[in-house]
This record gives sequence, C-alpha cells and structure tokens, in this order.
Amino acid sequence: MKKLFLFFMTFISIVAFGKNEKLYVGTNPEFYPFEYLEDGKIVGFDADLIEAIGQKLGKEIVWKNIAFDGLLPALQSKKIDVIIAGMTATEERKKFVNFSEPYFTSSQVIILNSENKESLDIKSYENLPNHSVGVVLGYTGDVAVSKVPNVNIQRFNGASEAIMALKAKKVQAVILDSEPAKNYVKNNKGLELISTDIAKEEYSIAVSKDNTQLAEEINKAYKELVDDGSYQELINKYFK
Repeated sequence: MKKLFLFFMTFISIVAFGKNEKLYVGTNPEFYPFEYLEDGKIVGFDADLIEAIGQKLGKEIVWKNIAFDGLLPALQSKKIDVIIAGMTATEERKKFVNFSEPYFTSSQVIILNSENKESLDIKSYENLPNHSVGVVLGYTGDVAVSKVPNVNIQRFNGASEAIMALKAKKVQAVILDSEPAKNYVKNNKGLELISTDIAKEEYSIAVSKDNTQLAEEINKAYKELVDDGSYQELINKYFK
C-alpha cells in the first residue's frame, strides 16, 4: 500500500508540474534591459520571456551566467539547453545551433563621450576609421565594426566595461545595441547617441543543433504568449 501511495504521489507530481524537468538557460547579464543582475539575480526582458516560456513547457528555468563568447560553446557541449541573450540568428551561428523564431528587432548605435574632443568628428559609421572604437566581444557591433577598415577595435567582455573605457576616454566611441545603449546614455552624464541604419538585427533563442523538438516547443510557447497578450505586457514593462 505504501509503495502504491508513493507511486500515486509521483504520478500526481508529474501531471501537475509537467515532468518537473529543468531547462538550463545560459545568458550574459550585461545587456540591460534584456538581461542584467539585480540583487544577484538574473532579471530583464529576456529573463521574464524565457521564464514564461518555461511555464508553458512545464519546465523549471535554471540560470547559467556565462560570458557572451562562451555561450555557443556551452550550448554545443550540452552544458546548457538554451541561450537567450539578445543573440542574433546569423547565418554563421546557424551552422552550429538551431534558433527559434525572432522575438525582438534591434539596431546598432554609436555612443560618444561629448567631453572627448577626439570623438567630435564622429557623425556616422563612415567616420570611425582612424579612431579607437569599443565593442563587446562577439556582439553584432563587433562584427559590424570589423568590416570597417582602419578602425582600432578594442574588444571588451561586457557592455559596462566598454562604457567605462568610453568615459575614461580610452576609446572614442562604443558600438552597442540600441536598447541597452539608451539606458547607458540615460544614466551617464556626457554620453550621447548617434542612430544608424547599420546592422538591424532580430534576436532569437538558441538551442542545440540536434534539438529541433525543443526549438518547435519554444516557438509554440512564444506564439501562445503573443496571442494571449503576455508578450505585449513584457514589451510595455521594459520598453514603454
């Protein structure tokens, strides 16, 4: 009878909690408002989105804080199941991982320090040559600036490091995604934005190359969040 009771309780747990599986999610919480640390916890738009998707799938989200350029290797080596980190589904990355449908569209902007006279002539990407420009290793800005000749590219492990270098006048400009860039400018006196049409991008969620089922499940859950209004609530919370 005792064994039968334990089996029954296990069955109830499986039904109630969707097998109680864990989904190991990697991110780099240096990308406000998509993912950042608050009281030691990973929070933000991406964090809320994948938590909501996890609820739809009946899976507990377990966070892994990983440097951005280490996320894809971690996924390929199966140390994590999912990446959500403001990551663009480039053709090169698609060779190694599967991506969900896009969930956000962004663009690259130039951040300047108005107190640095060496950067006053920067008005667009065309003015970047012969300047020292900060980018985050592996970000779209890194890829975009790498195509511009005669730029002294300084690569950093996180956006905050790049901004610190800009404020210290160690670089004349920083290239970053538009939403986190807006936040840095808002909270740092003397910084200013230059909008560009370069490298518009769509963020997607990454899963391992051989896990097409998980990608399909994530797409289905994401569509449900869009249809029931939950996605728009997150947009309003972080971007309105």
